[in-house]
Amino acid sequence: MSKYQFLNRDLSWLSFNKRVLEVATNPDLPLYERIKFLAIYSSNLDEFYRVRVGTYKRFTELPPEDKKNLRENPDTILKKINAEVDRQQIEFGKIFRDNIIPELRENNIILLQDEILCEEHHQFVKDFFLENLLPHAQPMLLLKQQVKPFLQNNSIYLAVKLYKRGQKKEEDDGTSKKRRARYAIIKVPCHHFPRFIELPEIDGKHFIMFLDDIVKLRMKMLFPGYKIDSSFSFKLSRDADLLIEDEYSGDLIDMIERSLKKRETGSPSRFLYDESIPKGFLRFLKGSFDLLPNDMVKGGRYHNFQDFFGFPNPKYPDLELEPYHPLNVEELKGETKSIFRTIRKKDRILHFPYQSYKYVIRFLNEAALDPKVEEIKATQYRVADNSAVVNALINAAHNGKKVTVFVEVKARFDEEANLRSAREMRKAGIKIIYSIPGLKVHAKIALVIRKDDKRDYAFLSTGNFNEKTARIYADHGFMTSDKVMIQELKQLFDYLENKTPGYTFNKLLVGQFNLKRELIRLIDQEIENVKNGKKGYILLKMNGLQEREMIHKLYEASEKGVKIDLILRGICCLKPEQSYSKNIRIIRIVDQFLEHARVFYFHNNGKELLYLSSADWMNRNLQRRIECAFPIHNADIKKEIIHIIKLQLADNVSARYLNCNLDNIPVERLDGEPKVRSQIAIAEFLKEKEKTFKEKESVKNRTKTQ
Repeated sequence: MSKYQFLNRDLSWLSFNKRVLEVATNPDLPLYERIKFLAIYSSNLDEFYRVRVGTYKRFTELPPEDKKNLRENPDTILKKINAEVDRQQIEFGKIFRDNIIPELRENNIILLQDEILCEEHHQFVKDFFLENLLPHAQPMLLLKQQVKPFLQNNSIYLAVKLYKRGQKKEEDDGTSKKRRARYAIIKVPCHHFPRFIELPEIDGKHFIMFLDDIVKLRMKMLFPGYKIDSSFSFKLSRDADLLIEDEYSGDLIDMIERSLKKRETGSPSRFLYDESIPKGFLRFLKGSFDLLPNDMVKGGRYHNFQDFFGFPNPKYPDLELEPYHPLNVEELKGETKSIFRTIRKKDRILHFPYQSYKYVIRFLNEAALDPKVEEIKATQYRVADNSAVVNALINAAHNGKKVTVFVEVKARFDEEANLRSAREMRKAGIKIIYSIPGLKVHAKIALVIRKDDKRDYAFLSTGNFNEKTARIYADHGFMTSDKVMIQELKQLFDYLENKTPGYTFNKLLVGQFNLKRELIRLIDQEIENVKNGKKGYILLKMNGLQEREMIHKLYEASEKGVKIDLILRGICCLKPEQSYSKNIRIIRIVDQFLEHARVFYFHNNGKELLYLSSADWMNRNLQRRIECAFPIHNADIKKEIIHIIKLQLADNVSARYLNCNLDNIPVERLDGEPKVRSQIAIAEFLKEKEKTFKEKESVKNRTKTQ
């Protein structure tokens, strides 16, 4: 047995989501920014249950002999997951009750829950229910073993216990056949109305109610002849994994389209209920919907807190974070200046969302219009609605360019959007290549090929071709005309189009070809340097670290004396604070922007090697995806990225150390040491860079005119 230990990937992810929840307690953030982080936490958790927990549920159904072959017992992990989520839900409730609601009140925004309504509000709620909700809030009686309504995924329901009027109430033990109670459910119509309803303002105070509570207050109108005993909210999350990644036969697109229809009818992965519901009532619901014990997860009075993304702010823009306005990049500025000519002079780097994404759109639009451009090739993983990227590619096709787009239709939860954009592009004459069976294409690359010209151009990125997520995802985009890199990109696209084997990549590190092998070689090189009495240092920034062979290699490097810094946003299966990981430090940064970039740095005996990449070190990335890591050779760009990474290592505000128990430990700030919030520091650094460039250009222009 190996001496090395590994953390469970899903428990480590819950540690990340706990850090998201912690941000909601930060008093330095505006109130509505903290409310947003409650929404992010809830949205993250819903997806986790729909995908990861759904997978464990399938594993629990395996025969005992098959379970023995699994690395971890799925029943044990499910118990640990639900126990940790229970703890986090308690913390969530405390933050909501003890922090958010009181501060809303301090700002004259009252979230009405148990308060007795004044006459004006009482009439408003009555009218709103009659005029709007009544046609949509239809009750369904539950007759155990007879009527089993289908529960829609992630919809909020009210479970109602009631008695016929005039009937003597009897205690419900959940099993008695003499029970006179009746049960019903009501689907709260959140698909038709906002989750939060604003009531009339009174004396400068603003009043808001959950839609659930409005239904509760007037639900007696739905049950004439009955007396309502009690009601409690619940929701069901369903398994959303399409299980199509390893399909090698049949029409992949047809399989995906058929599977998408099944996604909302998947097996239960979580039945979230109000923990104050009586046990007998809960047993009745459990039996009515054929739920298993590990489906049941305790929650609070309300569910679907991702709806807090739409929580009304009657004092807007007060109480909110001032929107961040991306910087213009002076070296690329000017609609009359050719972006290709600028790239031809030297490689260019963009840092999103600090700098504007419009230069990527300009890159594609210029390719669409340039008469010398013959062909454009691009990959697409997650596309924006009404995408400017897609529009640019369609314009290129309309202008007679040959356009080829590889569309990854297995990008989870974006399958429909990607299929829709693919059909739109195909109608415009673009050649669409759909998914490779058994593999996902996760590389983010675009290639512009010119005729009768010595230079082609490329854009490579750590993030998706998506101008909307580029406003909130922290990524790097790289523009180059490097001939070797361009040639290797042509090979990669040829592989995607024709599945031609036998390509060799030297500059690019490509998944399924040389990516994993080269990363191991680079780690070994740092080990060798330490062995020879030289410095060994590795810095890796990623979203997730899971792949055991790579972790094993990092453990080995640590034991041999290589210093390793890891900036990991989410999943981390490497266990710190062990004898074999004593030289490894793990930092997690959660802040206004989602840290999404992948950066691989190797000291290389002072001849620093720096790669940007689309790939995390997860099993899926290194084993089942086409990824692309690309080197940064330009000294100025390399220096700039290293400076940005060092700012993140110096973060003592938003950063946390990850310990062996998956705790997020605040970075200790020494007396007199200045605060460093890395995202703010990066924005200031790039702003100062633009200011310096302008000043130099101004001096240069004055010199020319003298």
